[in-house]
Amino acid sequence: MEPYDAVGLALSVADEGLAAGEMPIGAVVFDDEQILGRAHTQEKALGRRIVHADLLAMQQADEALGFTRPNGILTLAVNLEPCLMCMGAAITLGVRRVWFALPSPNDGAAALVESWLPPQELPYFAKPREIRGGIRSGEARAQFAAYAAGDGPAGMRAWAGGLASM
Repeated sequence: MEPYDAVGLALSVADEGLAAGEMPIGAVVFDDEQILGRAHTQEKALGRRIVHADLLAMQQADEALGFTRPNGILTLAVNLEPCLMCMGAAITLGVRRVWFALPSPNDGAAALVESWLPPQELPYFAKPREIRGGIRSGEARAQFAAYAAGDGPAGMRAWAGGLASM
């Protein structure tokens, strides 16, 4: 799957979240053969904070894979740059490509991962080979603008509005 199409799937999942009153963040995880996980952020539905879209999608992929190897390269596609927690989970899962729409200037982890030196004695902790942002960013900005215009918590709407105006 190409980056444009993969981020398009993440945008579709984010639309599902927006329709449910959630922050419009969506993610998909796939290998060369199939989608292994897909989720949108579910803070409102589950009443918890550590339910980010990318983390939930990676948990589904982890359940699907267990300790077996994926059929090809694992890719995480999301409409917002993964935070440090989610990027750490991606490294632990073995994600080798991260594609996203919008950068997250306050909590995005792409730059941190670029400067990280993985431990040589633990070769399975490797940074993704490819981290690419800016894919379909206009569509992601429109999603955050829609959320900012809604009736969610004021602080989250302000944050979404900032993303929409980038």
